[in-house]
Amino acid sequence: MTHIAHPYGLRLGIINNWRSRWFEKRGYRRLLKVDTLLREWLWKQLRSVMVDTIEIERSLNVLHIIIRTSQPGILIGRGGEGAEKLKDKIKKFVAKVENDTPRWSIATTHHKPDTQERKIEIKLTVEEVRMPETHANLVAQTMIQDLERRIPFRRVLKGAVEKASANRAVKGIKVALKGRLDGAEMGRYEWLRKGRIPLQTLRADIDFAEQTAYLPYGTIGIKVWIYRGEVFEEDKK
Repeated sequence: MTHIAHPYGLRLGIINNWRSRWFEKRGYRRLLKVDTLLREWLWKQLRSVMVDTIEIERSLNVLHIIIRTSQPGILIGRGGEGAEKLKDKIKKFVAKVENDTPRWSIATTHHKPDTQERKIEIKLTVEEVRMPETHANLVAQTMIQDLERRIPFRRVLKGAVEKASANRAVKGIKVALKGRLDGAEMGRYEWLRKGRIPLQTLRADIDFAEQTAYLPYGTIGIKVWIYRGEVFEEDKK
């Protein structure tokens, strides 16, 4: 078995917060399935928009989705038209997932409120990311765009590292590519690092992203680690 842990999950409850924030004792499996499928669907729908994170909050009758992006204007649209269309799509998708959920995945206890349909209000919040070069997902998506424009992978690696390290908030960055680089017959692994990446220090604020670039000759995996300094109790307060 591998000993590799996800840098974000390893720091949950220490310096990182959960990206799905709700509690449901009876219908936990059903809501977890909806959250998982909804997040995967949103990533595909918003592939053309530079999205950093998608967070989900739930209350009794409200499903609150928080999308952090460096291009909020493209997502919101003129007069909020894009956001309203996205809300309608989310409402239809959630209804479809809940209708397709088999009975065994819904809590079948003697409590009637679990099996009754409730009208869920969809609330969508779009937040702007001020410094995209300090967020691993945005750096990885920028690299995908460069690779799809047929820019040599070594230039993509070097450009991503130099652009991110130019920001004072970034203390270290590591970027890795894996696959048929430049269309080579045999796949290989290439990486570049600048600064420190203390993966075993739990108070180290490390943002990690894993993305895939779809190219004519195959897929290329992209991994990005960004170290943004240490977080202490005083900083969290």
